[in-house]
Amino acid sequence: MGARTARARALAVLRIRSRATALALLPAAASVVLLAGGATGHLTGGGWDVARVVVSAVAVVVLLAAAVVALVVARARPAVSPTVPIAEKSAPDLYRMVRDLADRLEVPAPSAIALTPDCDSWLEDRTHPAHGPPAPLGGDPKAPAAPVLVIGSPFLWWMRVGELRAVLAPVVAGTGPSAHPDIAAARRFIRGLDAAVAVSSSGSRGPLARAVLGGVGKVARLLLTGCRVHAAEMERGVAAAAAERAQAVDYGLRIVAQEQVGLAYAGWDRLLTRVALPAWRMGRWPARLDAGVVAALTELSRRDRLAAQDGSFASRLGERPACDLLEEPGTVDEAASLLAARLFHGGPAERGPDWAPVDWQEYPDEVVDRKWRLDAARLHRVLDALGVHAPSERSDGPTLSRVLDHLAVPTTRGSAPDPAAQSPQGLECAGPDDAVPDLGDPHDDRDAPRLDALSGALAAEVAREEQARPVAAGPPAGQGSPDGALWDEGALPLFPLQPPRSGRELLADHVTAMVCCAAVDTAGATPGLDWLDGPSLLVDGERAADLSPRVLSLVEDGDAEPLKDWLSRQGVRAEKPVRLV
Repeated sequence: MGARTARARALAVLRIRSRATALALLPAAASVVLLAGGATGHLTGGGWDVARVVVSAVAVVVLLAAAVVALVVARARPAVSPTVPIAEKSAPDLYRMVRDLADRLEVPAPSAIALTPDCDSWLEDRTHPAHGPPAPLGGDPKAPAAPVLVIGSPFLWWMRVGELRAVLAPVVAGTGPSAHPDIAAARRFIRGLDAAVAVSSSGSRGPLARAVLGGVGKVARLLLTGCRVHAAEMERGVAAAAAERAQAVDYGLRIVAQEQVGLAYAGWDRLLTRVALPAWRMGRWPARLDAGVVAALTELSRRDRLAAQDGSFASRLGERPACDLLEEPGTVDEAASLLAARLFHGGPAERGPDWAPVDWQEYPDEVVDRKWRLDAARLHRVLDALGVHAPSERSDGPTLSRVLDHLAVPTTRGSAPDPAAQSPQGLECAGPDDAVPDLGDPHDDRDAPRLDALSGALAAEVAREEQARPVAAGPPAGQGSPDGALWDEGALPLFPLQPPRSGRELLADHVTAMVCCAAVDTAGATPGLDWLDGPSLLVDGERAADLSPRVLSLVEDGDAEPLKDWLSRQGVRAEKPVRLV
């Protein structure tokens, strides 16, 4: 049923293409009729002569416009997903598994395999001449190249071999419908239109070229609008046909494997946002992100009591991981990690002095400790710029006391605020039976300007540093992945991980960094890496999970007592200067 639907919708797309072609040829056909009538003496007279000239001129213009549109659609290079190509010699076992899976499904094998730093897998058509498609796996070199199989790199490290095969079965089964001539032709037409729209949107051309391409873009968008519904239904039909064909292959195992897909996605998202992003912002990129997914999900299962009591999890980890299908998994992981930094953060395409890899063993010292000290130094620079003086006791360097004294509200702990002092109009104290207006939190009115000034200055300083960083550039000509030039370099990062942080969030992060620096320098604490929460402070080997709410109490409410109590219990000397970078 799905295959028939896909073919029917593909024919509908091709009919739209045929109608557009017929519409472009209609003036030329009318011109031929008029010219033939004049030549045979049937359509003579002044009126027919004028009609022949006008229609012929219109036909020439329409044919030229149609030729330009057809040329742009045919030559425009469709975008491809940025991936890490995997050669067969670097993963013979993986290629063998995919080929065997295609044989069991009785569909053509994918033409190649590539990895993407994301938790997804799909087939991608790269048959355009600019993409240089490889020969089909074990197929006839004269046959049309099958789509490329793109596999999410976290799947290879987290899943077992059987689970990966079960997850890939419906994806590989999609090569069957893709080989149908009508579906392949419809997809090429739609991809060409999409590429033509992208070409017409480029502003790096002269006025004449922009005008011509603007018209091409309008025609391409009009055709895409007519094809949109049919194309969507065609792809749904292809997916339904592939799923139906794959039901006979590892169906029971696929149900279990789908649970691992959700786990891998959760672990990958947490690893990128909590662990990788702080390193990327400092010009370092973790070189083993996929291996970090395994550590993160293992830690998650350790904290999950149900998983810890279930022996199936431990037995599953004892099975062969899918990354064993690669000859050099470390090299592939490094390439995928670099691509992830480029896609999600907009980092450079190659390593360099300001863009160096970091191993997980070096992460606490190279990233966590350095991040804390950079943030603490920025906080004190902003305090200097705002004219905030050091505490009364003199010190030879930046201290935590300076930050606490500036942010804390000078009120007696446990005392009630004076309503008269809070009123902007100097209201007298009301009696017990008088209606007293709700004055809200006294800290908000008294300290909002001071906190806003500090948080705003921090945000401005961070923004200036972000703008001063070098713009990500692609690899030199002739180097790097062949996919490198097939997406817009100016659009990086393609998938930003987090929205911009607010000023208060930045202030809380910087105060936390200052507290951690003081704890490391005066109380023997150490920087650490939590696989689920990122940079963390270790006190006596244990993560200080109770620090964040006390910092928020200081930043949001101006109440420094909870944080001071914590510092006193941990033996942190707030008056001692800390080492900055």
